[in-house]
Amino acid sequence: MSKKILLIDTMHFSFTDILNANGFECFAGEELTEEEVIVKVKDCIGIAIRSRLKLNREFLQKISHINFIARAGAGMENIDTITAEELNITCLNAPEGNRDAVGEHAIGMLLSLMNNLLKADAEVRKGLWKREENRGFELQGKTIGIIGFGNMGSSFAKKLQGFEVNILAYDKYITIDKNKFPYVNQVELDEIKLKSDVISLHVPLTHETQFMVDSTFLNSFSKPIWLINTARGKILNTKSLVEAIETNQVTGAALDVLEYENTSFEHLNSSKLPEPFQYLIRSNKVILSPHIGGWTFESNEKIARILSEKIINLYVH
Repeated sequence: MSKKILLIDTMHFSFTDILNANGFECFAGEELTEEEVIVKVKDCIGIAIRSRLKLNREFLQKISHINFIARAGAGMENIDTITAEELNITCLNAPEGNRDAVGEHAIGMLLSLMNNLLKADAEVRKGLWKREENRGFELQGKTIGIIGFGNMGSSFAKKLQGFEVNILAYDKYITIDKNKFPYVNQVELDEIKLKSDVISLHVPLTHETQFMVDSTFLNSFSKPIWLINTARGKILNTKSLVEAIETNQVTGAALDVLEYENTSFEHLNSSKLPEPFQYLIRSNKVILSPHIGGWTFESNEKIARILSEKIINLYVH
């Protein structure tokens, strides 16, 4: 049987190397349009993608003969997974590949935020030496609330251990293994809101989670919080965040993802960016990065290796 795979996005070179060594044939299609992909994929068993194209119901029905879709990353929101399941198309992803990168990035953003590092750096570069104005906060003794405890949330928790913090986690779909994570207390969301000093978001973007963090959510916390979002931009309503910063309900925010990102995550929406985003840019209570939490040299290779192995396993009898 021919085992051809069309690569709709660029991948780490090891992805192709591993698959070719195991009897598959990989073909580059990074520049193809949707219409060209439909033609090119006719004799392929699967496609590999990151986020360049949105694989909706109509698109999937036109390529319904394929066996699998392999996404080089964690989130699957650019793929209509319900339709894929109806068409017996297996959907693969590799959250194991970038979970360590995301966990480290979240730690870095949080430490920078709580210790005013970006603000202090900018001031020193201007010849300003403001020590008292940049007095920071220690993580030790703080309560960290993790919302979503899959690959990313659990990685963040693992990396928090050495800071002597209290870790609470909420996930309505996962029962946390206490033997594996003895330092994590699984609680209901109300307890997260009551006790947390820091909130870190690690849920996928679904109809259930879209804009779950809004004014009602943020104002339900019993004390001011630091907020981290390394998940998906549209989980958080930016206007609500701005209001919470202005009322000091949110002490500071670290955002690797933004509501205004395009579907491909490669750039911001080209239309004029709204005032809430302009506020974030001006605020010294906010740290921003361009969706690079899982974007390390190591994760690039790990994602390629893990995803290629999952494809190979589909054909091991």
